[in-house]
Amino acid sequence: MPSYRLAPRGLMLHKKETVCLPSYFLHFCLALAALILAGWPAVCGAQDRTEASPFSSRNTVGIFGALSPDSSHIMLGEAENRKLVSLGFSYSRRLTINHTVSWQYDAEIVPLALESDPLSVVVENQTKPSKQTYSYDSGPIAHCSPFTTPYSEIDPVTGITFSGTITTVCHGRRWVVGEAISPAGLRWNFLPEHKMQFFLDAHGGYMYSTKPIPMDDAGSFNFTFDWGAGVEFYRHRNRSLRLEYRYHHISNNNSAPLNPGIDNGLIQAAYCFGLGPR
Repeated sequence: MPSYRLAPRGLMLHKKETVCLPSYFLHFCLALAALILAGWPAVCGAQDRTEASPFSSRNTVGIFGALSPDSSHIMLGEAENRKLVSLGFSYSRRLTINHTVSWQYDAEIVPLALESDPLSVVVENQTKPSKQTYSYDSGPIAHCSPFTTPYSEIDPVTGITFSGTITTVCHGRRWVVGEAISPAGLRWNFLPEHKMQFFLDAHGGYMYSTKPIPMDDAGSFNFTFDWGAGVEFYRHRNRSLRLEYRYHHISNNNSAPLNPGIDNGLIQAAYCFGLGPR
């Protein structure tokens, strides 16, 4: 997929083939592994002393916070250096359960989502007919590595040739407020008779923002989807803490002039509690 750069004289396209995982994903994995190894003996001991009934509720609600300090081309998105912070609520309805897995419908609503884009500054170095330098602020760009474009134009009235270079670099940052909802979601908790349960989940929905994101010619209405994995610690039969890592994608599905898309690696923590009968 070509990536996008904005310069004052048009839209620049170039190929970007690098696919990389954020470094904080590795830190998250190491921290999660250490936490699991430290808590596993206590969890196993507690399991031996309890009857084999599931740590699960038929209906579960939760409050969560999520953070992504950066974005990169993980799979589909091209916009880099985007931050994402969200606070929201979740609702889960258990569909079926056995000794191996608890399968749940899972929906999320995010009344507060903050997305941050890097702004840019444009520097024009004119070399002909005289040496001059101009600079001015510009909007968000897809990539923050400096991008230089040469130019040469002839004034149709005077016949004078103007030439030089235009360089665009990141400078400053803006925050955009939005909201989101993911009504389509599933969660699979494995070994539901244990206090510590590994799980997988996936969601689909939309996000609306007060300004177009991640660039000015992209849309304010975007579709979202994510999938992730994590671990859930049950403090009681119907009280738990969740910690997970998600791949999260934002895209307007080509409903706007530009659709660079955003790939974020989200770290999400949640406190959940069951409602009604188990």
